[in-house]
Amino acid sequence: QVQLVESGGGLVQPGGSLRLSCAASGISFSRYDMGWYRQAPGKQRELVATITRGGITNYADSVKGRFTISRDNAKNTVSLQMNSLKPDDTAVYSCNAVFSTNPRLNYWGQGTQVTVSS
Repeated sequence: QVQLVESGGGLVQPGGSLRLSCAASGISFSRYDMGWYRQAPGKQRELVATITRGGITNYADSVKGRFTISRDNAKNTVSLQMNSLKPDDTAVYSCNAVFSTNPRLNYWGQGTQVTVSS
């Protein structure tokens, strides 16, 4: 059974930092492209950052220079370091895994809430 379990969300003040982690099980992690997405209330889910199995990263323009995605294939984890957080970053952040050669193998975590507020 495939599981993606996110952790690290919470309440933080504007300008603060959080580190999200996603632990994967039930998949050959190193063969998957991984990503973080977010969905704010009343808005569509949007891409935050992705990292390919080869380590190539991609970021939404809104988070470039503030967020960093990384992966640890030995631990089957993908992380998102979020710095200089803004109220607009408030959302549920979800982890995604896509098999690099078959996009139909696509899995999601349950999500973790990030709230940026003073």
